[in-house]
Amino acid sequence: MLGTTLILALRSIRRHLLRSFLTILGIVIGVGAVVTMVTLGKATTAAVQQQISALGSNILQIRPGQGFGRGGGGPPPPPFKTADADAVATQIAGVTAVAPQTSSSATAIYEGANWSTTINGTTSAFLTVQPWPLTAGRYWTAAEQEAGKSVCLVGNTVRQNLFRGDDPIGKRIRLGNVSCDVIGALSTRGQGGFGDQDDVVVMPIKTVQRRFVGNDDVRVMLVGVDSDYQSSAVQASISALLRERRHLTGGRDDDFNIFDTKQISDTLTGTTTLLTRIVAAVAAISLVVGGIGIMNIMLVSVTERTREIGIRLAIGAVAREVLLQFLVEAVALSCLGGVIGLILAQGVILALSPLMQVQWTFDLQINLIAFAISAVIGVVFGYFPARRAAALNPIDALRHE
Repeated sequence: MLGTTLILALRSIRRHLLRSFLTILGIVIGVGAVVTMVTLGKATTAAVQQQISALGSNILQIRPGQGFGRGGGGPPPPPFKTADADAVATQIAGVTAVAPQTSSSATAIYEGANWSTTINGTTSAFLTVQPWPLTAGRYWTAAEQEAGKSVCLVGNTVRQNLFRGDDPIGKRIRLGNVSCDVIGALSTRGQGGFGDQDDVVVMPIKTVQRRFVGNDDVRVMLVGVDSDYQSSAVQASISALLRERRHLTGGRDDDFNIFDTKQISDTLTGTTTLLTRIVAAVAAISLVVGGIGIMNIMLVSVTERTREIGIRLAIGAVAREVLLQFLVEAVALSCLGGVIGLILAQGVILALSPLMQVQWTFDLQINLIAFAISAVIGVVFGYFPARRAAALNPIDALRHE
């Protein structure tokens, strides 16, 4: 009986194709919007987590200043020195390595090709705190680091623009007025929160301090934290040590800030997840509107087919069979809208993924949930018209004009 009822429902939908499509339009938009928003939201969250993980896990970033949106007038806070990094590395329990960093910018030149890039000066501890594999070549040695040799590692963006894909190892490039021997090619990291992470040349920090910035300042310290230690406890110990070294006594505020990459990751992930849920909830309103449209058109259909209902009841059909017929028709409409919405969503996701620079993924769970919700909406909003049809009096229905 259910199969026959379904065939009758599909025939009724086919007889009024345009009306049926307009009826399910709200379901199509609702399902498509919800699936699109949730899928892209999850992809964005995954991309954020990947970018944060590229910074390394269990890492503290320490910078001079009071952070974004804090502080006021007055002289800028003093920069860190290499001795500060050495003190953190040797005096704080739970610290695996400390990588002091300073940076500058210059135009890299090689055989007529040039490219403006960032010069990042650091120590070999950087490779311990924030591992960055090489695709070719080697890292600098301790002797080269101590002597401030003019050797460098090039990021993939610099490599492509200067060497056009050729092997850069052993080549000599000029960075501004400084010549540099390329000893290594860094693997690709891609885009990060501060732009292209591969658009960089990495050199020993002493070389950058002497040849580019002209001082021994340290702009940032990357601190690796042992996973067996609480990051918050290590952070508190570092803060106390730096306050002592920077002579911050009494109630004076810190003139430095410490960022925990894990906390940043958790915060950004929580924010993107919350925004995804809010946008999905707003999009889900279209499902309710679509359900109301289905109920409205089913009520019209009951009125149009009153004589048909009267004939069916007069020749022996029971009320529950009439109710089932109209209920199945409403569910069929809703499920059809759900299927079209799912197909539409995949097309939109495929189109938007490259623009948003996120990876396209097919989330089976959210697709099944969205389809199930569309079916439930058909049951909920189709029940009242179906019950009204089943409750008609056969005599009154037959006399209906």
